[in-house]
Amino acid sequence: MACDINSQSPIYRKKRYLSFAIITVIALVLPFIRINGNHLFLLNFDQKKLNLLFTSFDMQELYLMPFLLIMLFLSIFFMTTLGGRVWCGWSCPQTIFRTIYRDLIQTKLLKLRRSISNKQKDPKEGQYIKKTAALLIWSLLALIAAADFIWYFIPPETFFVYIQDPVNHPVLYGFLASVTLFLIYDVVMLKENFCIYICPYARVQSVMFDEDTIQPVYSEKRGGQIYDEHGVKLWSKPPGEADECTGCEACVRVCPTHIDIRKGMQLECINCLECADACVPVMEKFGKPSLISWISANAEEKGIKTKYIRFRTVAYGIALTIAFVGLMLMGSTKEHMLLNINRTSELYKIVDHGKVVENVYTFLFQNTDSKDHKYYFDVENPDITVQRPKEAFLLKAGKKIKKVVILQTTKELVKTDAKDTPITIKVRAYAQDDPKKITVFRETVFFFPKISVLEQHRH
Repeated sequence: MACDINSQSPIYRKKRYLSFAIITVIALVLPFIRINGNHLFLLNFDQKKLNLLFTSFDMQELYLMPFLLIMLFLSIFFMTTLGGRVWCGWSCPQTIFRTIYRDLIQTKLLKLRRSISNKQKDPKEGQYIKKTAALLIWSLLALIAAADFIWYFIPPETFFVYIQDPVNHPVLYGFLASVTLFLIYDVVMLKENFCIYICPYARVQSVMFDEDTIQPVYSEKRGGQIYDEHGVKLWSKPPGEADECTGCEACVRVCPTHIDIRKGMQLECINCLECADACVPVMEKFGKPSLISWISANAEEKGIKTKYIRFRTVAYGIALTIAFVGLMLMGSTKEHMLLNINRTSELYKIVDHGKVVENVYTFLFQNTDSKDHKYYFDVENPDITVQRPKEAFLLKAGKKIKKVVILQTTKELVKTDAKDTPITIKVRAYAQDDPKKITVFRETVFFFPKISVLEQHRH
């Protein structure tokens, strides 16, 4: 029985297209949105900074990355447990790109394919001009997509400056070309094989599924059995008089990953719900609902409501909330100044005939604030003073500076002849113009010599 699935408006396809459009616009516009010069999200390889929620963090502050990664994986687990491969069918760039190339460019624009309702047949031989045009159009879009991907690592305002100077930025050009060529090969040649054979998500999703996971389900009770328990196809149209499946196989022809949903859950299914849309107009002719629904196996088999709130979803939800709260708390404690303290190889230096003991350090200051500041520091030990530098110094926003620091004491901090003594001291560094906001504390060690060494310098 031949069936035209375009006779009625699809239920899910238009919603998917709307989802694709929203995601595409967000992905393209987001890199250009800045507040006080900071992006919503930017892992800036060029300046070694992370922008998160319009706040800039230095690479030394990447304690936030574990929270981001944890949230990413927990979100995937939560989404998969709840809605199966809904990401793949409704949000994945691979699916969006293939839909643009196959359904929009090849089918709607250039008429290389007869209809989007049949994804099993490739365009006919010949038509080389149209095929070349399709390749060129997608190549341009692939270049834009590659540039958009790079904008999350090199901001657009920097990207467009660098792109005008290819001689000094060959790595950028090489990366842009590589991503573009991969997208062309992936979408034109690899196609849905990427989803089936390469994407690891398809392999790990099965351990996240349970009987209450929402997925496209063929109603065998209504439609009739097509495959046996071993996955062997018995017939196209069930023979029973009460079996509602007409055997038109519109759901098979429209599937982008080339499966038969009537066989049951399969790893290749990406939850695009094209099969459900295909069944709608066929069943409407008989005054019945689609045989394929977006529902859980339990709900279909037992006739009960899908349980959205269950142990797995609650556990993932709680863990996701904890990770998000942790990210917000850690992000709110951003240090506007970083300080690393390193000692020189010499433990100490005795000067002025044994009256003064000096320790030499290298302080690395970094201004992670958006404004210039004057910095200085002191030691929270009244017996140890700063001999060098004597004055505060200016450090511009985002810049670093190394300072040779000499701390000294004129007091006998330790009276022992057993060994040189390390004394833990706390250094307080601050911005003179805003010490309440910008102050950091670091601990280091001040070495004091044993008494016999001091006595040698006094005589």
